[in-house]
Amino acid sequence: MVNLEQNLEKYAELAVRVGINLKEKEGLLIAGNADTLPLARLVMKKAYEAGAKHVEFQLADDEMSLIRFKHGKDYVFENFPQWKVDSLEAMYKDNYHHLFIAAPDPELLKDIDGDLVAKSQKTASLAVSSVMKYRMTGFTKWCIVAMPSLAWAKSVFPDLDNETTIEKLWEKVFEATRVDRDNPVEAWQIHDNNIKKYRNFLNEKQFEKLVLKAPGTDLEVYLAEDRFWMGGSKDSQAGDPFVANIPTEEVFTTPHALKVNGTLKATKPLSLNGKIVDNFGFTFKDGKVVDFYAEKGYDVLEKLMENDEGAKYLGEVALVQNDSPISNTGILFNNTLFDENASVHFALGRAYAYAMIGGSDMTDEELKAKGANFSLIHVDFMVGGPELHITAYEKDGTEVELFKAGNWVF
Repeated sequence: MVNLEQNLEKYAELAVRVGINLKEKEGLLIAGNADTLPLARLVMKKAYEAGAKHVEFQLADDEMSLIRFKHGKDYVFENFPQWKVDSLEAMYKDNYHHLFIAAPDPELLKDIDGDLVAKSQKTASLAVSSVMKYRMTGFTKWCIVAMPSLAWAKSVFPDLDNETTIEKLWEKVFEATRVDRDNPVEAWQIHDNNIKKYRNFLNEKQFEKLVLKAPGTDLEVYLAEDRFWMGGSKDSQAGDPFVANIPTEEVFTTPHALKVNGTLKATKPLSLNGKIVDNFGFTFKDGKVVDFYAEKGYDVLEKLMENDEGAKYLGEVALVQNDSPISNTGILFNNTLFDENASVHFALGRAYAYAMIGGSDMTDEELKAKGANFSLIHVDFMVGGPELHITAYEKDGTEVELFKAGNWVF
């Protein structure tokens, strides 16, 4: 295998310089579990080298999460400490930016009652909804990266021994994130420009709607008024470009919450709240999910959409061609951060305000009037593949083919 220590250094530099794009005298908040410490320490080093005023690390622990679910009384899951919300908001206001390092266990909560998980998730979402605006509007720069845990690696390569499975997943992560290149930062700058070629085309054309067709999918999606296609780096309110997801291959925008009709079939499993949902799909009428199915994890989807009314509507449509570095690894990562960037995907739940022209300066009422969805949740699911065709329509009815056999036509 390639040199892990050398690539970890490059990964940390990528997270700080490209993901967060940390500037002098800015603060950095790193969130991760014990498995992420080797990378988190290097990120801290790179952040201080970049001029950070302070770096704070927040440690989570999977075993402690399980203890909470197994032994906590019912009221535990109806409570989210206000001091956590206040602390996070204070840091955001004080020019701190947020790096999430995930080392997930895709089925951590598989044996925990789904109602309990849903209640806990909803309580947390409600509590932090007031501070989500800082990230959703670009006030706070943020980025999510991931690194292998043994549980994650075993879910991807179940037949390999522990050491080999970790090494194999690291190899695929470095490949997907371009860390395996000689100069990952430069490679990302080139990649960013390529993504923006598609983004700029879509913004120039301002298509009114998209029609998606594939086995199990026949969907008409109108786009919100004043929609704006995003992709690659986005600018913070201070004008600093940052990349919220590493890896990313998508260009995305805001669908009109009330103008989605037809069927939509997922093409990859979804890991949600420590449980797997597989072979699932939805039927939409006037934007709302009116029917759905799942061979595995039906109750997980059901609980998700019970969060609030907006959880039954779409908040994002994202285009990713099938011929992408992540798809070309030939594996299913069992992790949305990676799998969504191998596939066209949608999100149930909240829309991104910055994916609308002037959206960051609009009130919630103004955003809703233009078709943006509001919810406590934002959950991506993948629908792309080699059989997907996408046609875009201009206001005068002119058709433009965007995707053929899963890939951009240009």
